[in-house]
Amino acid sequence: MNKSILCILLGISIFYTSCIPIKDLVYLQNKKGTSTDVPISEVMLKPYRLQVNDVLSITIKADDPKLVTIFNTTNSGETGNSNSSLYFSGYTVDDHGVIRIPVLGEVTAIGYTVEELRLSIEKQLLDEYFKKEANIFVIVRLGGFKYTINGEVGSMGTKFLFQDHVNIMEAIANSGDITITGDRKSVTIIRQSPSGTEMHDIDLTDINVMQSPYYNLQPNDYIYVKPLKQKTWGTGKTGIESLSTIITLISLVTTALVILKL
Repeated sequence: MNKSILCILLGISIFYTSCIPIKDLVYLQNKKGTSTDVPISEVMLKPYRLQVNDVLSITIKADDPKLVTIFNTTNSGETGNSNSSLYFSGYTVDDHGVIRIPVLGEVTAIGYTVEELRLSIEKQLLDEYFKKEANIFVIVRLGGFKYTINGEVGSMGTKFLFQDHVNIMEAIANSGDITITGDRKSVTIIRQSPSGTEMHDIDLTDINVMQSPYYNLQPNDYIYVKPLKQKTWGTGKTGIESLSTIITLISLVTTALVILKL
């Protein structure tokens, strides 16, 4: 009788410890009972500063297109380029932090924002080659928003999105969502900055994560989603799976007891 009770208690403990609770699966929960209107912190909107190996699309326009033809590469002005074509025909920030533009030569890019680089190129053109009346118009864009995601997600790898700003929720949705065995409470963001590498864990089940400076991604961020303990235990992720495990375990224990009595 005592052995039967022990088996039941063991089964119940496995059931409660192996199932993944719903609170670990739901994003952006209002855990503290505060208002759901979470203000956006200014630090989240900090502009991205260009780094080595960034690929840029630069277009130079004027009232007379013939005046600026020599400054533009073959990809300039095209908006439907794939990432591969932009890699070969765009402007890559080299190891010295510069890009090479026809006629203008080497232009410092590292540490600049996209807007600052645009103003720098525009100023150089007006100072050295054109008068104000030429109406020079410069467009500088990153060659897609690139990030890498790994771990417990539906689709791992390096992703490109053709937009200027991407938050962590959009990145995860674009990667097939976090699997049921992924730890939404501790998603690691690895970010390169001029001062070095930053690593930070964020809790996606808490609505206050929207106030984190890591909620909005920066180009070249690396995202790692850790597995939950339930994955390594192998006891089942849902109630049905856990119940099947318990029944199997009880059957094994019962069979072993019957054999020992024979």
